[in-house]
Amino acid sequence: MGRNKLLLKVEGRTVLDRLLDAVLASKIDDTVIVLGHRPEAIRPVARGREVRTVLNVEHERGMTSSFQTGLREVDVDAVFLILGDQLGLTPELLDSMIDSMKSDPYTLIVSPEFEGKRGHPSLFRGAIFPEILNLPEEEHMKHVVGRHEEQHRHVPGSIWNTIDFDTPKDFEQALALFRV
Repeated sequence: MGRNKLLLKVEGRTVLDRLLDAVLASKIDDTVIVLGHRPEAIRPVARGREVRTVLNVEHERGMTSSFQTGLREVDVDAVFLILGDQLGLTPELLDSMIDSMKSDPYTLIVSPEFEGKRGHPSLFRGAIFPEILNLPEEEHMKHVVGRHEEQHRHVPGSIWNTIDFDTPKDFEQALALFRV
């Protein structure tokens, strides 16, 4: 992308502010932002909100190492993995995912689905935290999800759960969709 996605502006507000608004309006009890590259730029946005920040010193290893860093900071029954480039995240989606997991004690993972395509965020039950924390470096979260397909539930999502932006062109396309 060439710049920090979380600090991009959408209608005058940062992507991070929009994510935090959805998270803090949901049933989620505790929020941890895992920082990596240039963390000093993110801290001011997080300050004053009901969130904690933690630094992933191995952020160059990717998303899995960031998720592991966040997991080490919490003592909870389930954790969301929310990506930083989810413009259309809503508290209603998060709450429906929580409700889905609570309704079935055998569910280990809940994800949104839109038009047959799985998306983000994903909700993971604590029973698989040890597996996540002990993943070998060559494995990623997709490997964990793949091993637990029978305990993976899906809730209705939207196009926003399948969109991310890794390039300026991706961001412009997401903005155009956002304004529709």
